[in-house]
Amino acid sequence: MAKLKITETVLRDAHQSLLATRMTMDEMRPILSKMDKIGFYSAEVWGGATFDSCLRFLNEDPWERLRIIRNEMPNTKLQMLFRGQNMLGYRHYADDLVEYFVQKSVANGIDIIRIFDALNDIRNLDTAIKASKKEGAHAQVAISYTLGDVFTHDYYVNYAKQIEEAGADSLCIKDMAALLTPYEAESLTRDLKSAVKIPVQLHTHYTSGLASMCIMKAVEAGADVVDTAMSPLALGTSHAPTESIVAAFQGTEYDTGIDLKALTEVRDYFMGLRKKYIESGLLDPKMLATDANALIYQVPGGMLSNLLSQLKQAGKADQLDEVLREVPRVRKDSGYPPLVTPTSQIVGTQAVFNVIMGERYKTVTKEFKGLVKGEYGKTPVEIDPEFQKKILGDEEPITCRPADLLKPEFEEMKKECAEWLEQEEDVLSYAMFPKVAPKFFETRRNNRFGIDNKHSDFENKVMPV
Repeated sequence: MAKLKITETVLRDAHQSLLATRMTMDEMRPILSKMDKIGFYSAEVWGGATFDSCLRFLNEDPWERLRIIRNEMPNTKLQMLFRGQNMLGYRHYADDLVEYFVQKSVANGIDIIRIFDALNDIRNLDTAIKASKKEGAHAQVAISYTLGDVFTHDYYVNYAKQIEEAGADSLCIKDMAALLTPYEAESLTRDLKSAVKIPVQLHTHYTSGLASMCIMKAVEAGADVVDTAMSPLALGTSHAPTESIVAAFQGTEYDTGIDLKALTEVRDYFMGLRKKYIESGLLDPKMLATDANALIYQVPGGMLSNLLSQLKQAGKADQLDEVLREVPRVRKDSGYPPLVTPTSQIVGTQAVFNVIMGERYKTVTKEFKGLVKGEYGKTPVEIDPEFQKKILGDEEPITCRPADLLKPEFEEMKKECAEWLEQEEDVLSYAMFPKVAPKFFETRRNNRFGIDNKHSDFENKVMPV
């Protein structure tokens, strides 16, 4: 058994999970060179909600952030999270944009692209996998892990084989809602390792309090790499603490080779930031608590808070239990989608409407209709044709890969944002966030000319994470 490899998430998923992705480049920069010397297999630094957050809240160019990190961390592989045909936005994009995004991500410093699809529809990943390979990046495909009658080990093994055949360099078990239990992590890892030749990585959150145990059992079953977070930004809805996992395997056949003393300086730095975040109110200590209810409700923590927020706005907060009972029914009706962005928001919102309207599907959201129609891809289970007809009326369902219906859009996007362009990458920022990016471009231009034009309202907006 080769030594266990560690992917450090403190610069991306840890602060996305605990701080709504608000860590700034200025806060990261002083510690990067020290992190670079630790010996992490990779550092997850980009993608996910970081792109949106940079433009919307932090008034930072996400591309410049990546270039700075690359410059400060020359010895560590840099990793990003990428939603396949959704890229980092919230709709499907044409293939030419996906290919160009991958090209520019690699050119600016990304080594490993972790690609996933909310429906585990391999067709939505093909373009991104091929583009990653063409650019010489490591294409890792993540399986969106969830529970339900259909989600057997046969289901996951079959998907893993599709992933390997599609050309992925490795696969990742992505347990975004912390639903894995230790012995399930062990048996699933073992089955996947038996089925494919490519390396297997485990990504699991600490929400239910089981992450460290899941990591230990998965590693014993052959997991090659695991995701962790430096302890000041670990636990709660984040990940298992890096230092603890390193210590747990010291002196064993899985020894990471990472020096615990070297991690101390990195820990001390983030401890200072953690104190600042708690004092500012950005880090709510409640987020660090274990919530084993995740195993009962089987919804990600962020989805639970969204449901409660929607009910409060409708003055129906007392109906949360009813909504939580409705979520699995809506999920069944819509083909058992795994609950991860964007399907968690789509299913959750529809469940809320079903309860507060007093009649199921009296009001149907545009997004739920799109999910049932096939706009997001093929659901894990076929949707009942009668239910589909009820939701769609005379509209025909989409059975092809959704992106096959999209015309190339790069040139059109380039024309639309021509007045702001300062670098080729700006076209991609605009394509994904056409309402948010122009405000950032305007501010960037004004700052260059010494005009004070800060968007004071940025701080108060809520972004999906």
